Amino acid sequence: MKLTSLLAAATLSLGTLTLAAADPEPGFKSLFDGQTFAGWKMADENTNTWKIEDGAFIAHGERCHLFYVGDDQPFVNFELKVDVMTKPGANGGIYFHTKYQATSWPKHGFETQVNNSGGDWRRTASLYAVKDNKEKVAEDGKWWTQHIIVQGKRVIVKVDGKVVTDYTEPEGTQAGKDFTRVFDKGTFAFQAHDPKSIVHYKNVRVKRLD
Repeated sequence: MKLTSLLAAATLSLGTLTLAAADPEPGFKSLFDGQTFAGWKMADENTNTWKIEDGAFIAHGERCHLFYVGDDQPFVNFELKVDVMTKPGANGGIYFHTKYQATSWPKHGFETQVNNSGGDWRRTASLYAVKDNKEKVAEDGKWWTQHIIVQGKRVIVKVDGKVVTDYTEPEGTQAGKDFTRVFDKGTFAFQAHDPKSIVHYKNVRVKRLD
């Protein structure tokens, strides 16, 4: 092989490696720097529930929700990926199309359940109280990726690439009084459910869709 060809191949290879290192998931934006709460805001209640350790948000304590507030443009259609790990008996959740709320359980949007062995029968990747999953799809003590895809009136929730929940909102669905649970627009939130629940959330990244 000619020297010029070798140099070209080496340059291409180096460029590919650089791209892979810098942007492993093209189009996704990180929402968490792994070190601070920059871009995030806790509810006003029980703020000592949340801490950051080893690059992860850790929920452990009384009820408190952690909302993403780092972008003024609401999220409508998107892909959200979060790496999650639970301790035995933990209950948590990932919200979308929600709004900041100082206290109580978030009224707006949907919750995708995080729960492999907690007391609630609704297991990980359930669209809580809308389309529930009874099967265990992830393991306590092991990281998994919860992938939420919203396009129009449809949401798909995957665990490590496997579709667990696929829901399309029926025409004419009305927002609930206590919890809206209809497609709209908004932000994301993580749930700290109770003192016995320990949940880790890291590698939070999102890609907006048209």
